[in-house]
Amino acid sequence: MTTNILVAFICLIILGPSSVIIPVSAQSDITASAKSFPPFTPSDNYLVDCGSTSPTTLPGNRAFQPDQNTVKYLAYSGRDIQISGPDNNNVPSPIYLNAKIFVSEATYTFHVTNPGLHWIRLHFFPLQNNEFNLQIAKFSVSTDTLFLLKDYQMEKNKAIMKEFLVNVTTERYAIKFAPSQGSFAFVNALEFVTAPGKILDYSVPLLFPVSQKFDLSTSNFETTYRLNVGGSYLDGSNDTLGRTWLSDAPFRNNATGQVISIQPSVIQYPTAGGSPFIAPPTVYSSAVKMADSETTIPNFNISWTMDIDTSYSYLIRLHFCDIISKSLNELYFNVYINDKMAISGLDLSSLTQQLSTAFYKDFVVDSSTAFNPLSVKVSPVNDVQGFKNAILNGLEVFRMNNSLGSLDGENGVDGKNSGPSKTVAYVGFAMMFGAFVGLGATVFKWQKRPQDWQKTNSFSSWLLPLHAGDTSFMTSKASLSRKSQFFSSTMGLGRYFSFAELSDATNNWDSNAIIGVGGFGNVYYGEIDDGTKVAVKRGNPQSEQGINEFHTEIQMLSKLRHRHLVSLIGYCDENTEMILVYEFMQNGPFRDHLYGKNFPPLTWKQRLEICIGSARGLHYLHTGASTAIIHRDVKTTNILLDENLVAKMADFGLSKDCLANETHVSTAVKGSFGYLDPEYFRKQQLTDKSDVYSFGVVLLEALCTRPAINPALPREQVNLAEWAMQWKRKGLLDKIIDPTLVGNINPESMKKFAEAAEKCLAEYGADRPTMGDVLWNLEYALQLQEASLQGKAEEENKVSAAPASPAIVAVAPTPVPTSAPSTPDNRPVSSPEQTRNPAELQTIDDHSGTAMFAQFAELNGR
Repeated sequence: MTTNILVAFICLIILGPSSVIIPVSAQSDITASAKSFPPFTPSDNYLVDCGSTSPTTLPGNRAFQPDQNTVKYLAYSGRDIQISGPDNNNVPSPIYLNAKIFVSEATYTFHVTNPGLHWIRLHFFPLQNNEFNLQIAKFSVSTDTLFLLKDYQMEKNKAIMKEFLVNVTTERYAIKFAPSQGSFAFVNALEFVTAPGKILDYSVPLLFPVSQKFDLSTSNFETTYRLNVGGSYLDGSNDTLGRTWLSDAPFRNNATGQVISIQPSVIQYPTAGGSPFIAPPTVYSSAVKMADSETTIPNFNISWTMDIDTSYSYLIRLHFCDIISKSLNELYFNVYINDKMAISGLDLSSLTQQLSTAFYKDFVVDSSTAFNPLSVKVSPVNDVQGFKNAILNGLEVFRMNNSLGSLDGENGVDGKNSGPSKTVAYVGFAMMFGAFVGLGATVFKWQKRPQDWQKTNSFSSWLLPLHAGDTSFMTSKASLSRKSQFFSSTMGLGRYFSFAELSDATNNWDSNAIIGVGGFGNVYYGEIDDGTKVAVKRGNPQSEQGINEFHTEIQMLSKLRHRHLVSLIGYCDENTEMILVYEFMQNGPFRDHLYGKNFPPLTWKQRLEICIGSARGLHYLHTGASTAIIHRDVKTTNILLDENLVAKMADFGLSKDCLANETHVSTAVKGSFGYLDPEYFRKQQLTDKSDVYSFGVVLLEALCTRPAINPALPREQVNLAEWAMQWKRKGLLDKIIDPTLVGNINPESMKKFAEAAEKCLAEYGADRPTMGDVLWNLEYALQLQEASLQGKAEEENKVSAAPASPAIVAVAPTPVPTSAPSTPDNRPVSSPEQTRNPAELQTIDDHSGTAMFAQFAELNGR
């Protein structure tokens, strides 16, 4: 006993107390091995070995029953034909050595114990027979509501298994085999087995548009591909649910991928929502990672391509398990489906909290956005610390039934098809009639047009109902002659422009029309229709950042409308082009009016109004949209000003959705140096308080008129937030503000403004205010400034209205002599011209967190 205590004491001294704070049991509570989960026992388990005379037991104790034991399930009035063949090395299982042939319609009907998800597996192998050539058999397989196979015919002389996952809602379920005209049907084996309900999430995100969910509760599925990435073929004995997994090698680009594997016993599953029913540990124990690259920064990817039928929608399931990292928080990578961003900066460590822990993600690819072949890619995130890699462990692709209830062919089981019908004809006549009525109304309004209609910018304001951001109108005279002036009504993405239209609008992409440059590409000034000014953002197809930002920004802005957010007018995706068209903001970025350009200095009231406007835009993003949106790149260059200096937030290429029940979004760190939230940088957990921190830096820029990071200055002055903190500790913030504000800013207004900045820059997000609270403080600061200005104006009016008195002589104050550039307190002295030094635009360094402004602690803001 004494020895044990002594050993424990020595371990405590050597390892330190932090090494023994968390017991192993507490760490393992969130995960468990596959053996820890109870086995699944299906309530319905019908396994039929068609044409067999004796039971066949497969590995996993799966017993297939012969015809004499299953005849009660079969309704068939035709000739009873069973065939069998000798042992064949070409078949993976003995259930393919017998078959049952149907020369007329035959139906298997099974009693359903519990409704819900069920597997249907149909096994086919063209056995040799003197009377029937099974390779030319042509038939259909259906249920009461669903076509499984339509005019199916064996393509190759090998065993085939067709697997379906169907949603059963009735007490009896029928599977019907119907020979095509002049042919026959056959089947070697049939399975109808209950599937665990937890293998499917019924609300799954669409790949595009982002943030929309697809309801799978009424969908049925056919397994198109199930790949064991990095591993070999797995038959049903390796999967507790009897599934087979193919090797991914035939579908993978081998040039950039490298296979890796570990022992399956190491794999863990999350106890909350995880299960080996999703995929067995053998799948998660193998993976494909990035092959070694000779480049310093690998910018390639691993890709898989699979042929699909684009007339159907598909459920894509991706399996991940970090079996390559040595410690947590090392692996960050992007996932693409059909070259669209599916997951940005996937961080398995934050999702699973442990290495070698299973994780999966589902997406629905709608038939309207699907194309062949289907591609899945993983690539490393290039702008994060640590080693750069990407992995995939498993991949499943399921075809989803169409609106007619078919998983194969255009017809439904009720005979309906997707071709022209009477209903379509009726709709066509109705639309034609509506067009005539609309044309008559237009002619009538034309005759009643105002006399001065030619003086207006566009007659659409009186001829057509016009709403900003609507999706189904034409905008002007010029638009009537152009087919592409119609808006996209399906996606709500705004007006669709042709490439030719935008080339005309920008004078054939004249370099003199460039008004901005970014990671996405160039921004051009343009004029459309009758002279409407626009900003045209043309993406660079070779830029990975540009492609990602194009998808993100068009999806974000298409669902946002607010006075203080830059409006998306339309887009163009003709050929490989990625072009976004915005409203033109005449006065450009807020930063240009603070420093770096020769604009007249803004008054304190104007700066407050601009900060208030941008705060309102951010507050709307955080609370007003259907899902909270985190901007992630708040800075003075992304606050644009219109002709009236009204501020609007812009550039949503890095923005992220945050669902109502999520406290943060785990993602790779992105943003601009000088504005990055230090807590986000440390934890890689993005919250709305990350925007609040960045906005605090914007407030200091507005007050001090210098960049957030300026490496040209002495070291202690490089970081604006840290520099301001130092002067606040001395109680001398007013000494480093913009010199043009001295004497023109109300001290109480500046205090309230500084209080808002102070709270925004708190080290921890929990200590920062919401954007609503920041907005309240800024509005109060504006009220204090306006009250001060009004008081001064009233006082001046009284002085000017008073009669002149010889006894009172106004004496001008004696000017204070200009001091030398060096001061006793080492404070830098700068003039407005020096403050607006173009060299200060360079921002290339990171920054640390700031301390709070102590002398304003007594101010009680929200």
